[in-house]
Amino acid sequence: MNALNMARQAYANQAAPTRTTRGTEYEVFAKITHRLNAAARKGKLGFPELASAIHDNRKLWTLLATDVADDGNGLPDDLRARIFYLAEFTQVHSRKVLKNQASAAALIEINAAMMRGLRSGSVKP
Repeated sequence: MNALNMARQAYANQAAPTRTTRGTEYEVFAKITHRLNAAARKGKLGFPELASAIHDNRKLWTLLATDVADDGNGLPDDLRARIFYLAEFTQVHSRKVLKNQASAAALIEINAAMMRGLRSGSVKP
């Protein structure tokens, strides 16, 4: 292979797109929200899938809460507080869903709101 071909190959578009942190966060929210929605639509038959999706959603929100609680987080204090509150709400509401005391609709809507904020460039929970 000559130098010109090697240069072309090195600088050619790669198959995998470069992802931003915001894009990665959006993708994680989208996958989990899709799983929550699909499992919730199945009703009682989808409970094992719903429990798994809720588990992953809770892990996501725990990570978000940890991140916004860090003093080095660059988000505005008001936004950090709202995200932390949503993380707490998600934990409490998830327990209710798992006990059949509530539906997953609130969890799905919160995630969808986060996705809208991530897509628009500003998180607006």
